[in-house]
This record gives sequence, structure tokens and C-alpha cells, in this order.
Amino acid sequence: MTRFTQLLLLSLAVVLTACDSTSPRQKQLIEYRRLEIAAETPGDYFIGRRFSIERTHLWGYVRRPRQSWYESKLVMMNEKYMKQPDRLPEVPSGDGRAFGSDHNSEYRLWGYFSGRKVYDPNSNLALPEFVLQRYELKNSSPGWLFHPGERFNGKQLLRGEAGSTP
Repeated sequence: MTRFTQLLLLSLAVVLTACDSTSPRQKQLIEYRRLEIAAETPGDYFIGRRFSIERTHLWGYVRRPRQSWYESKLVMMNEKYMKQPDRLPEVPSGDGRAFGSDHNSEYRLWGYFSGRKVYDPNSNLALPEFVLQRYELKNSSPGWLFHPGERFNGKQLLRGEAGSTP
């Protein structure tokens, strides 16, 4: 092995070990979230996390009880039977709340996936359609969604959504 190759491998090893920037505190939070999800009551309902991005109409992430958020689907909400929780004007009047004001709230949702994809031209995403039949607020401030260190800027998703680009 040449000296250059040895230096290259050593540098690569340093870079790869530095990539795991998860602190012990974050690991503890991840484990706590995993246990919290594992303790959810199974049933014929879903868990939804509202995720609002300016000028889009995607609703948020939906998963089954006991599934991780990594297994959730970003959805468009069908309001055929019931209006979504924050069906409010897009521009508030006075000091009133507006569409998306429940960003990051967590809900229990009853309904089903229709099997269709719905296109949101503002985000350029074709997302699964969830037909909402009933909901109840579970937590208005549940914290982080995918990773304790994530930072939401109001303009982009926290992960790529496979199969959602038309």
C-alpha cells in the first residue's frame, strides 16, 4: 500500500466516524420516542402529524400506530366526509388563526387511504390521498418528527418523498 493510499484510507475513516453526529442526549431522545411509539394502543386508526409549508396544500405525515415516523406517508387530505383540523382561511383576518396554524400538531385520525395520488402544483408533488372521517387532537406540541436535531424553516420538507415527483 502506498503512503498516499494509507493517508486516503485514514482520512476516509476519520470522515466516516465524524458523520455520526448524534449526541448521547439525542440518542436518549430517539430511544424514548421509539418506546413511546411501541406503547401505542393498536387499533383501526392512524397517527397524523400536521406539516405545513407556505403556499402548499399537502397535509402532513400519516402512519399506523406503532409504526415509526420513517414509515409514515406524506399525504393530501380528502375532506369528503370531514374537514381537516385546520380548515381555516389561508390569510388570517385580524388576529385570527390561518391555514397551517396547527403545524406540528399530532392527531389521531380515522379514515383510509383511497389508493389515489393527488397532485399539489405548488410543491410539485403527487401524494397519497387520505380520506378523513374523524380526528382528535393528540398533542399540540409533540416536538421533533424524524430526528431530534432537525430544523424546520417553513419552506421545505425534512426528507425526500420517494415516488412523489410526477
